[in-house]
Amino acid sequence: MDERIKANVLTVTRLGRTVDESLGYFRVALGLYYLKGLMTEEALDFKKLDREYNRFIYQSVGKGHSITSVLQFMSGEKVLPVLQAPRFQEAFHAHCPEVPAETIPFLLSLNLGVAKNISGIPAEGPLHDWIERQKEQKEQKDQKGAAPAAGDL
Repeated sequence: MDERIKANVLTVTRLGRTVDESLGYFRVALGLYYLKGLMTEEALDFKKLDREYNRFIYQSVGKGHSITSVLQFMSGEKVLPVLQAPRFQEAFHAHCPEVPAETIPFLLSLNLGVAKNISGIPAEGPLHDWIERQKEQKEQKDQKGAAPAAGDL
């Protein structure tokens, strides 16, 4: 976890209007960076990676939080108000370009799948529904963009 990522996450966090909103922004921004970092072919040392994230979390928001609790937050219904907040969306896209908007549903789906495997509980509910709607919207957008123009074959 480099200093740029830390600065980006803290910038997004500061744009929350309340303590709770800021904490939600922090959790989602950091969690998305964490999940994005898992998308590599390199071998990962999860103990080291989690230690780095947990140290940053402790230094930023204090005790009582960990990367595990961040990922748990991101696998539940409580993440939706953050994801759907226009202010969060604008802040995240402006300050966290390393995590493209179109990858967010995939990253959340990945996290939800892991949570399902650990808990044994089916990945259903409002977050799953939101992810599916995002996928459908992307497919519709892709189809419209791929449709041949008049006169094209």
